[in-house]
Amino acid sequence: MTTSPGRQRAAIQLAARRLGLTVIAEATDLGVSARQASPFDRPGLSHWLRHPGEYSHIIWSHVDRAVRSVQHMSQLIEWGETHGITFVFVMPEEPNPIVAPPFADGSVIRQCMDLAYAAEREAHAISARLTGAHEALRAAGRYGGGLVPFGYRKAPHPSGMGWCLEPDPETAVIVRAVVADVHAGLSLVAIAHKLETAGVLVPRDRHAQLQGRPTGGQRHGRSFDRFRWTAGSLSKILRTPALMGHRVHGGQTVRRDDGSPVLIGLPLLTEHEFLELRSLLDTRSNGKQPKSRETSLLIGIAHCAGCQGRMYFAARKAYAYGDYVCRASARGTTCTSQAGMRATWLEEYTIRRYRDARPTEAAVTREQLLRDGVRVTVTKGSRGGGPERLAGPDTSRLTFTIGGLAPQ
Repeated sequence: MTTSPGRQRAAIQLAARRLGLTVIAEATDLGVSARQASPFDRPGLSHWLRHPGEYSHIIWSHVDRAVRSVQHMSQLIEWGETHGITFVFVMPEEPNPIVAPPFADGSVIRQCMDLAYAAEREAHAISARLTGAHEALRAAGRYGGGLVPFGYRKAPHPSGMGWCLEPDPETAVIVRAVVADVHAGLSLVAIAHKLETAGVLVPRDRHAQLQGRPTGGQRHGRSFDRFRWTAGSLSKILRTPALMGHRVHGGQTVRRDDGSPVLIGLPLLTEHEFLELRSLLDTRSNGKQPKSRETSLLIGIAHCAGCQGRMYFAARKAYAYGDYVCRASARGTTCTSQAGMRATWLEEYTIRRYRDARPTEAAVTREQLLRDGVRVTVTKGSRGGGPERLAGPDTSRLTFTIGGLAPQ
């Protein structure tokens, strides 16, 4: 168990007292990498960044707790200037914290950018060392840590050095039952519902339970006591070569120089059984499922009013346009009022409302909308109606906010 959160909290509280500030809330994003996720994409912190009118300062224990890239620091400073927020970086190794008010002088900005650059270089170096270590472990067939493939558990390596994986009696039987259900014709959605009803923990929660940690956590800005099975999570489990006892990296089998697979333990499925299962799954999907646009403008911005979940782009067969739709079932949740709207209508509406609030001639990007805390909520429409339904969006179904507030 890490003691870092406690040390950071103590440093922040001490700095707040010295500066005469009152701490009104904490944003804790355990398990979220500052190198990979910008401050605006972290579940806990992003909530407060969307409500800048409720505070005057943000305090971090160190620059690398805020950002680990020069780009993210630049975005953060620009946001602070826009919203009048002062940043404080405690920096325990220094006698005084770094205080960066809105429109701080050049020396403070340069200091923040230099520290962000140093954090970025350090993050790259750590990543390179870990990559090299894990490559050596993969070549030796040893378990290098992280989430154990579903159906397996840790076991001492036969060499007496380190760990490998072996079938887990409790979850291996579940994997085999799922495979039998697929062969019996059940859909992955139906199997996921069956696992939910039986109270089977998803791999992430199962791993947390074995580590003595609480299940659930944050996802898409929402808190869950435990995560749910979905067709997508099942598909990943059933398609991984780890079921044959293979060491896997990037979804592919790790092979020796002679082409043979590196083994992590006894297989749950023979190669014939695995290939037969994958062929069956491929036949059902038939390779014809419409792909989502890689650059959908409103991912993370458009939300369903029925469940407050994100809406995603879905292509329409035989139509030139697609829709933003509620995907509650794919998340393993239920929405009694699933919303949907034509993508071009919703995007044009959002851009128009955004330009009204933030006049600009430049192209509006998803990153820009997320940074400014734009949120569009869509309520479920009614069936039927006349030709007017084809004229454009029913704006009475739409709620637009920016930074947590409705524009005047």
